[in-house]
Amino acid sequence: MNIAKKIYCRLFQFGFKVAIPLLPYRSPHILNKVDEIPQLLKKKDINNVMLVTDEQIRKFGITKRLELILKEQGFKLTVYDKVQSNPTVRIVEEARQQYIQNNCQALIGFGGGSSMDCAKAVGALIARPKSTLEDLGGILRVWARTPYNIAIPTTAGTGSETTVAAVILDDETGHKYALMDFPLIPDVAVLDPETTRTLPPKITAGTGMDTLAHAVEAYIGGSTTRQTRREALRCVRLVFKYLERAVKNGNDMQARRGMLRASYLGGCAFTVSYVGYAHAVSHSLSGRYNLPHGETTAVILPYVLEAYGTAIYPQLKALAIAAGIAHMDTDETIAAQSFIRAVWELNRRIGIGSRIPAIKPEDIDKMAQMADAEGNPVYPVPVLMDAKQLKRFYVDVYEQGGTRA
Repeated sequence: MNIAKKIYCRLFQFGFKVAIPLLPYRSPHILNKVDEIPQLLKKKDINNVMLVTDEQIRKFGITKRLELILKEQGFKLTVYDKVQSNPTVRIVEEARQQYIQNNCQALIGFGGGSSMDCAKAVGALIARPKSTLEDLGGILRVWARTPYNIAIPTTAGTGSETTVAAVILDDETGHKYALMDFPLIPDVAVLDPETTRTLPPKITAGTGMDTLAHAVEAYIGGSTTRQTRREALRCVRLVFKYLERAVKNGNDMQARRGMLRASYLGGCAFTVSYVGYAHAVSHSLSGRYNLPHGETTAVILPYVLEAYGTAIYPQLKALAIAAGIAHMDTDETIAAQSFIRAVWELNRRIGIGSRIPAIKPEDIDKMAQMADAEGNPVYPVPVLMDAKQLKRFYVDVYEQGGTRA
């Protein structure tokens, strides 16, 4: 990256970090069970809600308990269940129209990050009816009160139940619009482990590693605060303690609850301190090839940590201690390298490889440019890289990844 661009990125990031104490960050109100939602809605004088979810979640009966409770207690319920992995502009627009047609008053995003992000994006368009998602993509472009939003995660990974962000795919270009503004933070997060019980091992693994990436990238970046560092360390501790258990036994409710808490903490950390190039590269890959974001992030993360080198060794030592694989008196280099190795090994144990075969070499230049545009200057990464330097990660996971872990 040239000097002028580096200076611009660092000045932008410094300005944002200085502004953190002045910005209206807030934490959602937490409920521990889906059954608590009707009473809360009554307190808010809301009687007409839209449930945003996907067909598979409804097919497996995961939303059934909430739907029955709401109907039994006299709420009018509109259900939009066409959300897909990597929700698109078209899907958001369909849901928006249904919300308006049925005079809904609130949104319930029930599912993985896709459903919660879709609900957020619908809320943004309701708040800004003359704008498009392209207009609202980027930082602080919503600036209007969105409808009351309840987020119910069925995966422990995206952190969307607590973040300022919603990521929506452009159907035509494959570009992902990342909307980031404070009104998008859900009003309520429901951390009910029963909603995650039937999550398949593969998705449990991918979303769980996405949780880890949120915490790690927030912790090693340049915009941390005392609170986000504490949240990130607690998240890493919980992931290394519970993720493998949750993957191997979906009925382990202690592990499921622990991972939901980890997801929430990771979301809290990165919504203030942001992520880094692992996410920027992953977004371009998942958008281009319609791959699960959590899994692509898991594959990319250790490559990015290795590339940052000694610049992040002090932070990696702290993360290694939190993960239980190093001690205060462990040599910094040994601890840092042990943490990266532990990420590789955790991926392997839960069934995530180190290669992304879907990559087409002719797409790499464009995807690297997209990652550059997303990450710079917004993400306060420890080592700045431009599109030319970011290409290495696509090549790593395409050509060399199969030899790792």
